Amino acid sequence: MGVEMSNQPVARGENMRLETLRRMLAVHTVDVKDALTEVSDLLSDALAADKVDAFLYDSSIDTLVALGTSRTPMGSLQHQLGLDKLPVSNGGRTIEVYQTGEPYLTGRADEDPGVLRGMTEGLGVRSMMLAPLEVNGERRGVLSAACEKPNSFSANDLQFLETAADWVGTVTHRAELVERITRDAAEQGRRVAAEELVTVLAHELGNHLTPLRARIAFIGRRAREESREKDIRDADEASRSLLRLTRLVRNLLDVSRLDRGLFAPACRPVDLVALARETVEILRTDKREICVEAADELWVDADPDAISQVLNNLLTNAIKHTPEGGRVMLELTLEKRADEEWAIVTVSDQGPGIGADLLPRLFNRFALGSGSQGLGLGLYTARGIAEAHGGTLTVDPAATVGACFRLSLPVRPRVLEDSPDT
Repeated sequence: MGVEMSNQPVARGENMRLETLRRMLAVHTVDVKDALTEVSDLLSDALAADKVDAFLYDSSIDTLVALGTSRTPMGSLQHQLGLDKLPVSNGGRTIEVYQTGEPYLTGRADEDPGVLRGMTEGLGVRSMMLAPLEVNGERRGVLSAACEKPNSFSANDLQFLETAADWVGTVTHRAELVERITRDAAEQGRRVAAEELVTVLAHELGNHLTPLRARIAFIGRRAREESREKDIRDADEASRSLLRLTRLVRNLLDVSRLDRGLFAPACRPVDLVALARETVEILRTDKREICVEAADELWVDADPDAISQVLNNLLTNAIKHTPEGGRVMLELTLEKRADEEWAIVTVSDQGPGIGADLLPRLFNRFALGSGSQGLGLGLYTARGIAEAHGGTLTVDPAATVGACFRLSLPVRPRVLEDSPDT
């Protein structure tokens, strides 16, 4: 590709070019733009070019952007004229090289209709050579060199530019990796600091909740002894609000333990049916019915406090999304899988269901749907507790009415042996 040239200058010293390549690989920076600017300066000196650019494609604006430009007068002018951004739709030789992967060389750019007029008339470019730029095996842009004088570059110069483009791709890949690692490390640091703060605050809140709970219980008992109906209702409502706050604090503490791998359930034989009925009694409300379908007993090897929290989270979520007068269903069954038995707890509601946009991230931390309240930690914590027991927590994506969650816990042989029925 390109225009044939005559009177080409003798190739510049190989030693200088080898030194340029060596210095390019010695470029150390955490910023891609700074790295490419430094590389462009080195190549501009080695080629005696008035301008060198490292263009990278930006898919968000469908444009080649000169992330690195030599700090030369022509390079500065290019930025002033806005020629550091080349929309793909405008065409031109630089875009053509990016799209085809074929290099380009001309000593009379002003005579080539394929060269943008802004280059020849705005910048006064006469000599131009372009090489495709690949980063980690993917064509990502173009390496460009330009001069005001005609016939400034030779075929050897173009060959050197192509070699330099490979090295620029290596420098770019390395700088992008360092940039990503630095960004991820900073984000991780912010997340760890935030988690530490949340954990400390949760511990402090927990220390204050215990005496507050005792005080409200005392007020409720005294109101009942004195038959003060309004005070009884207020005390009961305060107690329910405090229970919600206690669950939130416990979720925060469990999230911290789960993330650190420190959550270790204290398992023992537990009657899952009795545990479920206890949880239902605590959450029972006159506005929504909670129906329990279960056998008399269903024993599992589990941490009763942790599983109670899972049930609490699932039922609270179901109650919140079920309209007044609606019904929440809690079913407990025993399921045979291969040579194992599993306890299955299904919680379903009559709410609006789970939106398709929320479904893929439903069990993530802080996942909230439209109109949701709270911190979005309940399902994340519940799944973590289930997995810590060797079980699972899933949602039925095909539920036609409301949402349906399914908690599965393994029934280990020793549990069957230790249960009262054996």
